[in-house]
Amino acid sequence: MFNYETRTIKALLVLADLRIHGSMTPTESTAHSGRRADRPATETSGRERTGATDLRALQLVTTARPFFAEQLRALSRNGVDSTTLPVSGPSGSRSVTHFLRYYQDVLARTLRPGTAGDWDVIHANFGLVAPHALAQPVRPVVLSLWGSDLMGKYGTVSRWCARRCDAVIVMSEEMADLVDVECHVIPHGIDFERFAPRSRREARASLGWKSDSRHVLFPYAPDREVKDYPRAERVVERAGDRSDAPNAPIRLHAVHGISHEEVPTYMNAADAMLMTSRREGSPNAIKEALACNLPIVATDVGDVGERLDGVYPSYVCDTDEDLASALTTVFDIDARSNGRETVEDASLERTGEQLRAVYESVGVGT
Repeated sequence: MFNYETRTIKALLVLADLRIHGSMTPTESTAHSGRRADRPATETSGRERTGATDLRALQLVTTARPFFAEQLRALSRNGVDSTTLPVSGPSGSRSVTHFLRYYQDVLARTLRPGTAGDWDVIHANFGLVAPHALAQPVRPVVLSLWGSDLMGKYGTVSRWCARRCDAVIVMSEEMADLVDVECHVIPHGIDFERFAPRSRREARASLGWKSDSRHVLFPYAPDREVKDYPRAERVVERAGDRSDAPNAPIRLHAVHGISHEEVPTYMNAADAMLMTSRREGSPNAIKEALACNLPIVATDVGDVGERLDGVYPSYVCDTDEDLASALTTVFDIDARSNGRETVEDASLERTGEQLRAVYESVGVGT
């Protein structure tokens, strides 16, 4: 059966390959040579950041998710003015036409007379927009891989593009091991003013949650297969069977489709967060829950084990039985965690500084 989506991606990869190897000659100062960053992303140029913009980035993205918007604000505070170019169409149901038009959009933004000089760097946020970024011949390309684009269906595309970008950013060391090029590990940052401990009683009252129930937060839409909501349901059912408090039912809340500003209220209202994902990079939900001191029970995916090391009460488990047992233990302890003190390295401010340093490492803004 002819697969239009696969054919489109192959065509874009061919265009990108032509652009890199000379058939579409890049400018001398921005030629993609496959070089890696010479300077670690944790360094900065040493200049004082005054808020003045001195670097411009064209941000390519499939869907502008909340953490991406926060990332742009952090970059702005570090002197980077970003213009976002998302792929048109609803997330999850884009066709080949959407991606073909997106290629035209990227070229129009980068090649149209009078616009090429508007950008110092092209930042591809997600592997599926990397071929579009590489196909333009005028500016260096930074690629950020978020997780599913590397470990999921289109991992081959992401790895192919990573070898041809000027710098590559991943969310965790586990992801870095899957990319056969040098890369920067820079997880998405957290807004610590928004995600902070609050009164559980007040949070529950604002949501209308019963105070005599135990509430478990599942931070994704149930229909996202990789998040494995059916497993979360099984774990909660088993935890209920093990419970010594039959009069305190367990409620599983799949929280999705709300504004990002509302998420901290749910995290402060819950007794625990349950993550049953099959794979992850560096899930923001984990860092946000840690910032709220919400106990976490999770599968060992991405950097979750590393993040939860030393956090109590919180547990990383493999089997349904262990997940249910850990959830029951969290209920019995009935206390908030010490998570916030362990996640201070994931601030938005640090993320902005690190991303700025990556841009500078490919020769722009210096």
